[in-house]
Amino acid sequence: MIRIAICDDELLFQNQIAHAIHTYETHLDVVTKCFDNGDELLKSHSEAPFDIIFLDIVMPLFHGMDIAKELRTQDKNVKIVFLTSSTDYAVDSYTVKAANYLLKPLSVDKFHACLADLFEDFAKDAPSILVKTSTSLRTVLLNQIEYVEAQNRYIVFSLTTGETLKTLDPLYSFINKLTVSDGFYKCHRSYIINMHFIDSYTSKEVKMHSGALIPISRSCHVDFKESYFNYFFRKAGE
Repeated sequence: MIRIAICDDELLFQNQIAHAIHTYETHLDVVTKCFDNGDELLKSHSEAPFDIIFLDIVMPLFHGMDIAKELRTQDKNVKIVFLTSSTDYAVDSYTVKAANYLLKPLSVDKFHACLADLFEDFAKDAPSILVKTSTSLRTVLLNQIEYVEAQNRYIVFSLTTGETLKTLDPLYSFINKLTVSDGFYKCHRSYIINMHFIDSYTSKEVKMHSGALIPISRSCHVDFKESYFNYFFRKAGE
């Protein structure tokens, strides 16, 4: 999960940035939190660090550049992006190793290009597996996999993009690669599901985000419920 902070004293601008982030098409799991002052941002970051921070510069109470310097003393890896109406601090942004410096009013195209660069870096480090198809060896991010199904001689990966991948590798060869700790569960002899994409479930089946209905083996029902609740509460605590 990528944690993103937005710090700006204008509520409307906070909402615009948050909306632009959540409507940007990505396979990465993203959560945002907004702040109207740097002091609250620093406190929150010290308790649960953010991966990306969009930071205004000219704000009441604390100057954005001072906040960035303090952030950098706490965290050498957090990506800081300045969002400001002033060009006066562009040179200073290099001293805190800012990932970008964007001017208001914000261009949607430039903001999306910025997100693409930021997310690309995280995608490189995102957990993935190799899937051998009839034509190529594909790298598939774990958070792109909605479920895996055994169909006759093939194993079919159903992805969140709507794409499906077929491989002749047996289902058991993926058991140790798609683990409960990563959010996966083998609910049936022919299915492995990604619990992140569960919409609802009964004692007999699971409904996925795509609408697919996946059977739950009778022998798995109790263990599945326990695994799903543990996963749900673990995600809620992140």
